[in-house]
Amino acid sequence: MSVQKINQMLLDGYEFTHEDIEQLRGDRRKFVQEILGHGEKLRRERERIQGLYQFERELYEKGIKYIAGIDEAGRGPLAGPVVAGAVILPAECFISGLNDSKKIPEPKRYLLEKEIKEKALAWSVGAVGAHDIDRINIYQAACLAMVRAVKKLSLRPEHLFIDALSLRSLDIPQTPIIKGDARSASIAAASILAKCHRDRLMTQYDSRFPDYGFIRHKGYPTPEHIEIISRLGRTCIHRMTFHVPCSDSQK
Repeated sequence: MSVQKINQMLLDGYEFTHEDIEQLRGDRRKFVQEILGHGEKLRRERERIQGLYQFERELYEKGIKYIAGIDEAGRGPLAGPVVAGAVILPAECFISGLNDSKKIPEPKRYLLEKEIKEKALAWSVGAVGAHDIDRINIYQAACLAMVRAVKKLSLRPEHLFIDALSLRSLDIPQTPIIKGDARSASIAAASILAKCHRDRLMTQYDSRFPDYGFIRHKGYPTPEHIEIISRLGRTCIHRMTFHVPCSDSQK
C-alpha cells in the first residue's frame, strides 16, 4: 500500500479493518508504523467513547433521540456562582477526549467545549449566584441552575441524564446516574460546558477583584484564597454561609 494511498485514506476518515492493520504491521516503513500506532490509539479511543454511550444507547433503541445530559460545576467554592450545563448530543456522536471535566487539562477542556457546542443538537448553561446560594442553600441552588439550563435548551429533551440528582420540578422523564460525568457521554459533555463557563466567569471576576486571585483558584478554598480572605475579608461574590477554614497565619 503506497504512502499516498494511506494518506488519502486517513484524510477520508477511513477506519482500518483488522485485515488492513495486519497488512500494515508487516510494513516496516517508519511512516506506516506511525500511522499504525495512530490508528490503534484512535480505535481504542472510539471503543472508550462507545462505552460512554451505554446509557444513551438503551434509550436510542426505544426511539428516544433527544437525551439531555446535565451536570454542575462550583458546589465547593467559597466564591462565585454554581453553574450547570445541559447538552443534547446526536446519537453515538464521536468526540475524542470526552470525559469528566475534572480529568481534562484546562487547554484541552476549552477545545472540547468548542467541539461540543459545534456538534450538539442543543446546549445551554444556567447559573445561580452567591446571594441565592446563601438564601436557598447550595444543593437547592445546584438544582435550580440545572433547571435553568434545561429550560434554556432550544430543543425539548425527551429524557434527562443527571449526575446523581433528580429534578422534581421538571415534568420530563429522568435518570440520575452516580458518577455520571465519567459514565455518560451526555453528562460528560455537560460537565465540560459547566466547568468552562464557570471558569470564564471567575476570570472576569478576577478583573473586578484583582487582589483575590480568582483567575488562579476560581473561588475554591485553596491556601492562597483562604489567606487572602483572612487579610481582606469577603467580597460580594463570596458565599457568606460557607465556612472559611483558618489560614496558616491564624493557626
